[in-house]
Amino acid sequence: MNKITVSIAPLESSLSAKIERHFAPLLDEDPDVLQQLLADKRSPNTKRAYEKDVNDFFRTMTGKPPSPDSVLEFLHLEGSQAVAVVLKYKALLVNGDGQKAALSEATVNRRLAAIKSLVQMGRKLGTCCFTLEDIKGEKTQKYRDTTGIDAATFSQILQQCDRATLAGKRDYALLRLLWGNALRRNEVSQLNLADFDRVQGTLRILGKGRGTQAETIELGAATVAAICDWVEARGGSNSREVPLFTALDFANAGHRLTGDGIRKIVVKLCEKAGISKQMSPHRIRHSAITAALDATDGNVRKVQKLSRHRKLDTLMIYDDNRGKDQRDITNLLDGII
Repeated sequence: MNKITVSIAPLESSLSAKIERHFAPLLDEDPDVLQQLLADKRSPNTKRAYEKDVNDFFRTMTGKPPSPDSVLEFLHLEGSQAVAVVLKYKALLVNGDGQKAALSEATVNRRLAAIKSLVQMGRKLGTCCFTLEDIKGEKTQKYRDTTGIDAATFSQILQQCDRATLAGKRDYALLRLLWGNALRRNEVSQLNLADFDRVQGTLRILGKGRGTQAETIELGAATVAAICDWVEARGGSNSREVPLFTALDFANAGHRLTGDGIRKIVVKLCEKAGISKQMSPHRIRHSAITAALDATDGNVRKVQKLSRHRKLDTLMIYDDNRGKDQRDITNLLDGII
């Protein structure tokens, strides 16, 4: 009996210990809610976007950038007061204010989402007692334009790559990857040499919204050959942690090719090929997905493996846009009269 009493005593002592003993240094009476919100986001791009949008809200409504005190002042407002402030901000975004033009629906919704996330974090930290759920965003239509270019036109773009040069080898491999696997530009930008397996013909990517959870995709034979040609011609460090695609200009040679750098390469080559449509890496992704739907007669489940969209509904939009059903019905009606 005595042994049991002795073993329980330390547990009872721990349970009765005051929280200030160990956690007081971690408890801040006035938390920096904005910094906590940013720290809660994994993607650097997401952090920058949230910081930019919250900054715009405070500069617009107070004339100053956000500070821990001004953020807390906003979060300590009465619910009706906070809603009124955000509604005024939304009205300025939607209608403009004489100095700034009215913004698109998507941009308005993104900025409102940042403010709502700030309020949600404030609620989690106990510094806020209201919500902004009554403030609705603008109606938008996702993927309203999924048109791109066909395979023949893309082949013309590929022909603009001078594969006798180092830049041409890189650009050719880059375009092959964007088309053959419908990758997003940030997915390509993040690639390291270690992610490419030339023997298995696979690539390990960090997909959108998946954090550090990598997924392995299979590459076409022509894409594997193009990447091998680029890697061998580039030479340099054999470290598998080096970026797979690097810049070649004098100022940034050897540095990771950024998403914007990839966009500029695509735009330059498309203009060189005489493509009048405004092009981008994402437009090539749209083109590849649409071409895949054409080739599979609209098999959205198969194409989902390529696009990696989580919802089939998204691919149904691609398929509907591809079908041109409205145009066919209009032509049918024209022929009746």
